[in-house]
Amino acid sequence: MTAATTGWSTTRWSTPPVLMRVLAVLAVVGQGGIAVTGAVVRVTGSGLGCPTWPECFPGSLVPTPDADVATLHQWVEFSNRLLGIALVVVAGACVVAAVFVRPRRRRLLWLALAMPLGVVAQAVLGGITVLTGLAWYTVAPHFLVSVPLVWLAVLLARDAWALDRASEARVPTVPRAVRGLLAVTAVVLAALLVVGTLVTAAGPHAGDATTPRLDAFSVPELATLHAHLLFAFLGLLVGLGFLLHAVGAPRPVVVRFRVLVLVTLAQGGLGGAQYALGVPEVLVAFHVLGAMVTTAAAAWVWAATTEPAVRDRPAGVASVGAPALSVS
Repeated sequence: MTAATTGWSTTRWSTPPVLMRVLAVLAVVGQGGIAVTGAVVRVTGSGLGCPTWPECFPGSLVPTPDADVATLHQWVEFSNRLLGIALVVVAGACVVAAVFVRPRRRRLLWLALAMPLGVVAQAVLGGITVLTGLAWYTVAPHFLVSVPLVWLAVLLARDAWALDRASEARVPTVPRAVRGLLAVTAVVLAALLVVGTLVTAAGPHAGDATTPRLDAFSVPELATLHAHLLFAFLGLLVGLGFLLHAVGAPRPVVVRFRVLVLVTLAQGGLGGAQYALGVPEVLVAFHVLGAMVTTAAAAWVWAATTEPAVRDRPAGVASVGAPALSVS
């Protein structure tokens, strides 16, 4: 029996756009969510709730009664690992779906491939984190990997929403200067998040009571540096806002930019309250959630600085008169 007689052909079947879009959104939520549940693990002191890896306990993949490890801590850490497994499934499904998109979208496929590769990196770093007893210099990278993965997942969602276009080519919607300033803003945001992990490394929430903390710098010193970077980020956003107005940026870019500003202000206010109140556990978890939302919002703005190419538009002409480019 042949593919023709069964009505099935691997070259004819194509992933429904709605399926690709749902998977991309799940990837965004999952990549950000794993960072938030990791923060819950840390603030509840459950970092060693499963003291081995990849098993939870020697000889057991799941929590087991143990006099030395509280049941709550076991299940908090184990739940975080379960979310990681769910993320593996979503990431793998993104790749499979992208492979069967017709016509083939090369950038979509590469973005989809980044999802499982990132999950593997997270798993390896998670294992190292457990095996080193939650050393801060392993916990920080374990969190930071989520930042580029959230960004890439947003771009994956952007391309998934453009599957109804004949080509994956994209053209700029804003002048190059806007994209350049936005790129600088993204770099400062990355620095802001890195220093944020150092504040955490010096703070009281280690994930386990016996874990050594970063003692080369004090929490007030690192928090001050973190605040200065926040002010620099806000200053760049102000400049970006004026520039968007000056060039007459299209409405989608402006709306997304306003969302980024609001999210950033909320995150800054939450961080200030967190510091003033002595970093209570619940605010720490919400602050990590805010970091992921801010990253996604910045990526969402970046995604709007290009648009799918229009067939009847002359080659090399973009919506604002900038040269047409195939960009990420």
